[in-house]
Amino acid sequence: MTTTRELRVHVDQVTPNRRRGGDIRLTLSPKTVGCTSGFGGVLTLAPGEHVTEHYHPYSEEFLHVVDGDLEIRLDGEPVRLGPGDSLLVPIGVKHRLVNTGGTAARVVFHLSPLAPRPELGHVDTEEPTRPEAANPDVGGPA
Repeated sequence: MTTTRELRVHVDQVTPNRRRGGDIRLTLSPKTVGCTSGFGGVLTLAPGEHVTEHYHPYSEEFLHVVDGDLEIRLDGEPVRLGPGDSLLVPIGVKHRLVNTGGTAARVVFHLSPLAPRPELGHVDTEEPTRPEAANPDVGGPA
């Protein structure tokens, strides 16, 4: 297989996004590697830190906890997560993630399929932690 584009992205190459809380880094996306079916990356949350509530009208979200203790609320219902746990957030389900432990939590995530346009991919149902910050730059059709 011959490729004309680098398909590997190191987390340190990606600018963190903190709009909804935590340190969110989109490592694999239409912008970074030209993928067309979804995007993914890593999330780091400090103790007590959270990602504000939102939902994805077009995408399922797959989460895998690498380190830490978390609680995710799915349409208001709490689910406890720890290292090794994976979770599916179905399309349209409101979710909010909180680090309930005493150490940093690390989560790997993937969303698929892509929304028709990047700005349609997330709907905030809670004021973002940093509303002045831009949404993560997924890339793709504008």
